[in-house]
Amino acid sequence: TATRDHLANERTYLAWIRTSITVVGLGFVVGKFGVWLRFLSSTSNEPQPPKTGYSVPLAIAMVVVGALLALLGAWRYRMVRQAIEQGRTATAGGTVAIVTVIVVAFALAILAVIARSAA
Repeated sequence: TATRDHLANERTYLAWIRTSITVVGLGFVVGKFGVWLRFLSSTSNEPQPPKTGYSVPLAIAMVVVGALLALLGAWRYRMVRQAIEQGRTATAGGTVAIVTVIVVAFALAILAVIARSAA
């Protein structure tokens, strides 16, 4: 069962990395979306949309948090690996709470950017 536990730990780490890559990619999309809208409106006769000023800082924050998630996943992998090797159980209560708060904060920030750009 130790082998199964180590393999499960590696799968969990890979899920952290997938999540990290997704957050970084979404940050890139958020950052480029405002630029794309301004470019699109500059090629037409319509007035340019107002600059919200929030998309680029939000994008930078998302890229930074994506990188931090990768580091947190590596730290968590190491802690669980040590616990498995010592015959202990490692729960993820604190990291679950941290990641949940981060995801909810980004969801609210993206909603605010969308609402502001649609107004």
